[in-house]
Amino acid sequence: MTTITATTPAAQTAQTTAQAGGTSVLSSDFDTFLKMLTVQIQNQDPLNPIESTEFAVQLATFAGVEQQIRTNDQLSGLSSQLGLSTMSQLSNWIGMEARVSGPAQFSGSPITLSPNPPALADTAQLIVLDASGTEVQRQTIAVSGAEIAWAGTDSTGAPLADGAYSFRLESFADGASLGVQEVEHYAVVREAQGDGAGGVRLVFDGGLTADASTASALRKPAGL
Repeated sequence: MTTITATTPAAQTAQTTAQAGGTSVLSSDFDTFLKMLTVQIQNQDPLNPIESTEFAVQLATFAGVEQQIRTNDQLSGLSSQLGLSTMSQLSNWIGMEARVSGPAQFSGSPITLSPNPPALADTAQLIVLDASGTEVQRQTIAVSGAEIAWAGTDSTGAPLADGAYSFRLESFADGASLGVQEVEHYAVVREAQGDGAGGVRLVFDGGLTADASTASALRKPAGL
């Protein structure tokens, strides 16, 4: 069963508390100002009334505080609507394969990699790192943008244990290294979570996550 979580309970609580706190302060200032203005009008000296300009400034301040409260309420409602809209759109991502960088969860099935060597490269090597950052495999691959299936074996061909693995590509030109870059992979989206700051994180098998904005492609899994 797939789920879409707008925010974690902690994030929701923090956000609600912050919004409530800001509105509470403004409301308190608004009420206090209103009371002070009323008392001032009731107790003014008939022989020396409040100057019209001073009274106008106070009324303008009064209106400004009131408008700020209304604006905050409107922005809060708009933010909630936008968040729900984003999450609704991302519901279509559940069960799809997203192409992202970062660690991938290996559970016995091949992982589809999408290397992208520089145009000047004449040779390229795929580097596989385990969860601790230890290199467990290095193999020469074709210099092209074609996808490859990583079978989950070490440099000797022995099967690797299930877990999280990261992929790097080191490219060469005339024997000189052109640098090392991350290799993107495809992973099935299991969940979409709001991060409490307007962004959304995609959740994959093994609890691995990636920012939704970093996904460079989306497709249906093979066979669907």
